Amino acid sequence: MPLDPKKLGAALDETLTLHSTLCRREAGAFQQAAQRAAKSGERLVVACTQESKLFAELAGQAEDATSAAAQTGQPIHFVNIRETGGWSRDAAKSMPKLAALLAAAQLPPPEPVATVTFKSAGRLLIIGPLDQAERLGAMLDDMLSVTVFAQGAGQNEALQERRFTVLGGKLESLSGWLGAFQLQWQRNNPIDLDLCTRCNACVAACPTQAIGSDYQVNPDLCDNNRQCVKACQVAGAIDFTRVPTSATENFDLVLDLRPAPTLDASDTSHFTQHSPPLGYLRWSPAEESKQLLNLRDLVGEFEKPKFFNYNSKICAHTRNKQVACNACVEVCSAKAISSDLPRQQVKVNPNLCVGCGACTTVCPSGAMAYTYPRAADQGSKIKTLLASYQKAGGRDAALLLHSQEAGQALVQQLGRAAQMQPRSFAGLPARVVPLALWHTASAGLDLWLSAVAYGASQVTVLMTEEEASSYRNAVKNQMEVAQSLLTGLGYARKHFAVVEIGAGPLAKQLAQLDQALQIPAASGVGKVASFAVQAQKRATLEFAIDHLVTQAPLYTSTQASTEAMGGQASSQNLLPTEIALPKTSPFGTIQVNKDSCTLCLSCVSACPAAALQDNAAMPQLRFIEKNCVQCGLCQTTCPENAITLQPRWLLGAERKEARVLNEAKPYACIRCSKPFGTQKGIEGMLAKLVGHSMFQGDALERLKMCGDCRVIDMYSATNETKITDL
Repeated sequence: MPLDPKKLGAALDETLTLHSTLCRREAGAFQQAAQRAAKSGERLVVACTQESKLFAELAGQAEDATSAAAQTGQPIHFVNIRETGGWSRDAAKSMPKLAALLAAAQLPPPEPVATVTFKSAGRLLIIGPLDQAERLGAMLDDMLSVTVFAQGAGQNEALQERRFTVLGGKLESLSGWLGAFQLQWQRNNPIDLDLCTRCNACVAACPTQAIGSDYQVNPDLCDNNRQCVKACQVAGAIDFTRVPTSATENFDLVLDLRPAPTLDASDTSHFTQHSPPLGYLRWSPAEESKQLLNLRDLVGEFEKPKFFNYNSKICAHTRNKQVACNACVEVCSAKAISSDLPRQQVKVNPNLCVGCGACTTVCPSGAMAYTYPRAADQGSKIKTLLASYQKAGGRDAALLLHSQEAGQALVQQLGRAAQMQPRSFAGLPARVVPLALWHTASAGLDLWLSAVAYGASQVTVLMTEEEASSYRNAVKNQMEVAQSLLTGLGYARKHFAVVEIGAGPLAKQLAQLDQALQIPAASGVGKVASFAVQAQKRATLEFAIDHLVTQAPLYTSTQASTEAMGGQASSQNLLPTEIALPKTSPFGTIQVNKDSCTLCLSCVSACPAAALQDNAAMPQLRFIEKNCVQCGLCQTTCPENAITLQPRWLLGAERKEARVLNEAKPYACIRCSKPFGTQKGIEGMLAKLVGHSMFQGDALERLKMCGDCRVIDMYSATNETKITDL
C-alpha cells in the first residue's frame, strides 16, 4: 500500500510520520502517542483493525503511566484502510480514499441518545419436542430457571427424572420481548402434567398406545377404554371430564425448537416477523453452542438505544378516522409499529424496535426520525468523507453504504480476495468510499441527495441476506425517486443502486460484489454544497435539491448560453418546468376536479402538512406545493372523490407560493344576504333533499338561510306545529 505521509498529512491538516512496524518494533512510538492523547483529550485513531487488541493493551499501559489527573478516558477509534484501500488493483490511487476514512474517524462521537431498559431474571421457556427440550434444558438449568412447553414426545423418551416444569396443551399465543414474554395456552389434555409422576403406568395400560413419552393423550388414537384412568388412581392425574381452561405465564427468555413458520400475520403462536424480539432465539443445529452461550449471558439488566424519535404533529398516518399513509407500519420487519386510530397516530414499541431505520426512510413528512446516529451526525460524517477525499485530489467518489455486520465482513473479504487472487478479484476501486451503518435501511432520500450535493458521483447500498425484503423494496423505491430527480435535471448515468448479495458460496458472493462495484462514474455537481444536514428531513431535502438544481447540467448549460449572448436572456430555457416522479415520491401536487368539488374544505382539515388552505375572505381552496407530502389524506377524505395525487417536482418560485385550486361564488342567505356557503354546495344539497319528506315547503327554504336566520325563522313561524304546543 503506497503511503505518502506529506500528501496524506496535508489532506488531514496535520503532520504525519510514516511507520512500518508500529505494532512490533515501533510500539514505543505508539505508546508515546497514546500518552499524549490521554493528556490532551484528543481522539486516538489507529488505522489497523487486525491488531486492535494489541493496540488497546498498549494504550492501556500508556494511560497507566500517565497521571490519573491527566487521563481523559478517550477510547481508541480503529479504522480499516488495508482491505478497503490498500488491497486492491487501484491501490496506487487510493490515497484520497485513505484520507477520507481517516478524517471521518477523527470526528467526535455522536451525542448520547435515550435508552430502553430490559430486565431479565433468567426464566427460560423452551418450546418443542420434550426429549430435545429436556436435553437443552439440562445444559442451561444451572444458570437459568427452565420451563418446557412440550410439542410432542420427539424421537427419544423423556427423562424419567422431572428436572423442569413441563407444560402441555394448545399454544395459543406468544408475545413480548426480553424480560417480558407472555405465553398463553389452553389446558385441553386429560393428563395434568403437574400431577403426573411419570410412573408410566398409564403408558403400559393403554391398549392403543395413545399415550406417548410426553405423557399426553393423542385423541386420534384413543378408543375411550379408560384403562389409563384406572392405572392412575393413586396420582389422579388423568380426567377425561376436565373442562379445557386457558392459562397465562410470563418468561424472560424463549428458545423455540419448532420449524420456522411461514410469514402469516394471523399466527399468534409464533414470531413470524423477519426481526424477532430480543431474548427470543429460534434454535439452529449449526449454531446451538453459540445460542446456548447467548442465553446464559441474558440475565440481568440491559440497555439499548432508543433508535427513533416520533413527532405525531406532522404524521400523515390518519386524520378524522381516515387512514392514508401507512408506510412505516408496512415496512417494519419487527412489528414494532402499529396504528393507533383513537389517537390519530402510529404507536411505536421501543422494546421491539431493532433500529433498522426503514420507517424513517419511507416516512414522507419526517415525523419518524432516526436517532442512532442522528441525521445531522450522519450528514456531518458524509460531508467530511467527501470533502477530505476531494481535498486529497480524489474525483468521482462513490459512497458505498453497508451494514456493520454482514456487509462489512463482505467488504473486507473482498479486499483479502483481491490481495490473494489479484487475477480474479479487483477489490474496492479507489473511488469507492465505504461507510458502515448500523443498518443500511436507516439512510434515505435526504442523505443520498445530500451526498451527491457534497460531491459524490454515486451512492450504492450493499444489502445481504440479513436485510428483510421489505427494506430492499423500500430502498429501491426511494432510489427511483432520487434518480428521477437527477435524470430530470440532466445529470447523466445512474447515481443510485442497490447491490443485493444473496446466499451462496463466498466466492460467488465476492465475484458478484466485485463486478457490481466496477461501474463508470456518473455526472456530479461542479461546486459542492456547504449546507449541513438538518434534523428535519424535509428541510434537508429542500437544501439538497435546490443545490442540485443550481448545479444541474441543464441549468449550467442555460447559464453558459446566457453568457454567450452577452448577458442577454437565453432564447431557450433548458430546465424543465417540472419533473415527473414515481408514485412513492414524497413530493408532488394534487389535481382537483372542479366539476365535482363543492368546496366543503374537508380536505383542508385533513391535511397534516398545511399544504391545503382555505381563504377566510371568500370560498377558495388554496395549495402550497412545497408542503405537500403526497400522503393521500385529502384524497381519502374528499366526499366527492374530486382529488387525485400527482407526484412531481415543480421548479421555480411557484412551488413555494399559495395558488388557488378551486373557487366558487358565495351563496347569500335569502333572509339577511350574509354569505354562508358556496352556491354550488347549497344548490347541490337542495337538489338532493328536494324530494325528502322532512324538507318540504318552509323547511326546504330554511336550508337557504344562514345558521342565525334559520333559528329565527323556526321560532317565528306561525303555520307549523311545535313541540311546545302539544
